[in-house]
Amino acid sequence: MKIKESGENYLETILILQNKNGSVRSIDIANELDYTKASISRAMGILKKAGYITMEESGEIHLTEAGYERATQIYERHRLITKYLVNALQIDEKVAVADACRIEHVISQESFQQIKKWVEKNCE
Repeated sequence: MKIKESGENYLETILILQNKNGSVRSIDIANELDYTKASISRAMGILKKAGYITMEESGEIHLTEAGYERATQIYERHRLITKYLVNALQIDEKVAVADACRIEHVISQESFQQIKKWVEKNCE
């Protein structure tokens, strides 16, 4: 099932919070994104129905295999595009992070692969 940009942002946020805190609940996502609990609840329902997350009775949220795969793809795009903007184009990091968050959802695979090659050659 194809998800929208907002769904991809939620998956990425769940992955980041899971890596940072070990576990994730809806309130953690709401606090991280500064969204209402009602918005998060609706979004989690959509992601659960799409098979990207599971939710325990305790409220803990887990990425499914498909959710983890999608979240890691988006997060990789975010990190590499940010690096590219900062290092190749000398964009301020705060601006680069915000721009990467938008670009990561619409960039073609071909363009992303070229950015990835450039970052791996020049930034690592």
